[in-house]
Amino acid sequence: MKRFLAILLLSAVAPAQVADKANETYKTKEGRDAIARGLADPQRGEAEKPREILEWMNLKPGMQVADVGAGVGFMLPFLSHAVGSTGVVFAEDIANDFLDRARIKVQTSSLTNIRFILGTDRDPKLPADSLDAVLVLDTYHHFDYPGTMLGYIRDSLLMAGRLYIVDYYKREEAMPGGRALTHIRLDEDDVIHEVEEHGFRLVSQHEHIPKSQYMAIFEKK
Repeated sequence: MKRFLAILLLSAVAPAQVADKANETYKTKEGRDAIARGLADPQRGEAEKPREILEWMNLKPGMQVADVGAGVGFMLPFLSHAVGSTGVVFAEDIANDFLDRARIKVQTSSLTNIRFILGTDRDPKLPADSLDAVLVLDTYHHFDYPGTMLGYIRDSLLMAGRLYIVDYYKREEAMPGGRALTHIRLDEDDVIHEVEEHGFRLVSQHEHIPKSQYMAIFEKK
């Protein structure tokens, strides 16, 4: 009951469609197909530094983690191997066609500890009080209802669980062509402030990709 009331309150005060500009291309199948090709680019492995992300997450075998905004499954092999056969990775996205591509990646990689979740723009549908870690990679700026989403993410975490946000700075040099100035909703400090307003406490922050991306790590209050 407390969980329901808390989410209801967050929903009542949440601004609508705050990431409309960032999500414009995602609204059509053609747009998502173009984005999926970029997400599956083999060069992304070097650019995104997934192993450095895992080092900061410090995952252990047997943990349960979620990849919110998993897209076509870029991080799933890394997360899967980190938690091992006794762990579980929940791959969440709101686009079923992205999840279909991620399923193919999981099958061809013979990963057996992945569970797929079709969420919504308000609710990632994660299991409550179950997760050791939630990763939000290149996805926070796509949250149309950040307060509501953060409420559900908070409820999914165990008391010692942590939220890891990796995203772009809202600065001209952060994305090619100065696109971050219009594509990214908030810069790092404002993201941290927003997350802390919704039941989290900042643990640490650091630059992930110089002048482009940061990581912010949070725990539940």
